[in-house]
Amino acid sequence: MLLDGKVAIVTGGGRGLGACICRVLASHGARVAVVYGHSADAAARVVAEIEAAGGEAAAFAADVRNQAAVEAMVEAVVAHFGRLDAVVNNAIAGNQNGSLLGADWQDFEDMLDFGVRQIYNTVRAAHPHLKAAGGGRIVNIVTELWNLAPPGWATYLAGKGAMVGISRSLAGELGPDGITVNMVAPGWMQDEKVDPESEGSKAYGAALPLRHHGSGDEIGKGVAFFLSDLASYVTGAYLPVTGGRITQLGA
Repeated sequence: MLLDGKVAIVTGGGRGLGACICRVLASHGARVAVVYGHSADAAARVVAEIEAAGGEAAAFAADVRNQAAVEAMVEAVVAHFGRLDAVVNNAIAGNQNGSLLGADWQDFEDMLDFGVRQIYNTVRAAHPHLKAAGGGRIVNIVTELWNLAPPGWATYLAGKGAMVGISRSLAGELGPDGITVNMVAPGWMQDEKVDPESEGSKAYGAALPLRHHGSGDEIGKGVAFFLSDLASYVTGAYLPVTGGRITQLGA
C-alpha cells in the first residue's frame, strides 16, 4: 500500500487514462478525488468501482480552466477528506491532432488552457494545503509525442510542450516547500476507447520492445511511484511509459 491514507486529486478522472489512474492510486491505498468537467455519470462509475474494490473515492465537479471553480473544488476535497497530499493534472479536451496551417487559433488556446492554465489554477489552489502539510506531490500527464514530434500534432504539442516546461520550472520553485513536481509521458495506451483485440492495437503492441500494447493502468503505476515515498528524492523528472518506444529513439 504505497499510498496508504494519502489524498490525491486527479483531474479528468472520470474517463480514459484519468479513470485508470484513479483506480490504480486507490488500489495502493490513496483516497481519490475524481475530478470531472462534464462526465458526472462516468466519474460516479469510477467512484463506485473503487468503493466496490474496497477503496475510498468521491467525485468533484470543476472546470480546470476556471480559477474560482478549481479553488472551490480543492476546498471541497480538503473538507471531505481532511487533507490533501497530491494533485495529478490529467484533464484535456478539444481538437488535439491539428496542424498549424489547418487549425483555428481556438484549438491552440484550448491546448494551452489544459497545458498551462490547468496547472496555474490547481497549483495555486493546492499549494497552501501542501505546504502546510510539510510537502506534497504534483504529477503532470504529458506525452511521448514531446519526443517524437510527428507532423499534424502542432496544437497538442503546443499545450503539452508548455506543460513540460512549466513542470521543470515548478520543480525548482516548489522544491523548498517539500513539493515535488514530476511528469508521466504516456504512449498510446489501452483504455475504454481501445479494443485490445483490434488489428491496430495488436500491431502497435507487436512493434514495441515489450511486444504488447500496454493498459492505461501502467500510467497509473507511474503516477503511484511519483506520489509514493519511493520517489521522495525525485523532482523535475520526465518518465516515458511507452513500452520502450521512446528509448528506441535514444530520447
